[in-house]
Amino acid sequence: MAAERSIRTNFAFYPPEGDGGAWHATLDSLERALREAFPGTTVAHRRSGVHEMTVLDFEIEPAPDMWVDGTAAISEPDYAYITLTDVTADEAGIFAVWLRDSFAPAPNLVGFASSLAMANGEDTPAPLPTEGGREDMCDLLRRHLDAYDH
Repeated sequence: MAAERSIRTNFAFYPPEGDGGAWHATLDSLERALREAFPGTTVAHRRSGVHEMTVLDFEIEPAPDMWVDGTAAISEPDYAYITLTDVTADEAGIFAVWLRDSFAPAPNLVGFASSLAMANGEDTPAPLPTEGGREDMCDLLRRHLDAYDH
């Protein structure tokens, strides 16, 4: 993989706008999928005061010695998100490929946004590409961050 960028931000992943249940998932199914894909995953369920729902906090190791923290809320049929906290584009890219290829029921059902973009006025999630490997995804997310790193 190319040298990792030092820009750190939060990345959020969503089903398509207007179809929050498109992933046909629950917090339990996400937890199972994370544990299967990333051995050593730790999870905790908690009540979010912000969203007034139960969320899943998790920590995964998507690559050796790379730890990623995230939070997910899935309340079928109309609301879902997964947020990765304080990550680089490369860390988010590895997770995004897994999410698109192994968790979402179809590759066209994942959009993303970043805190950096939102801080610069862009709050509309962009669709992830429906194909391409880790390097392609990492490159895309690096370019995304570069566009908003003023």
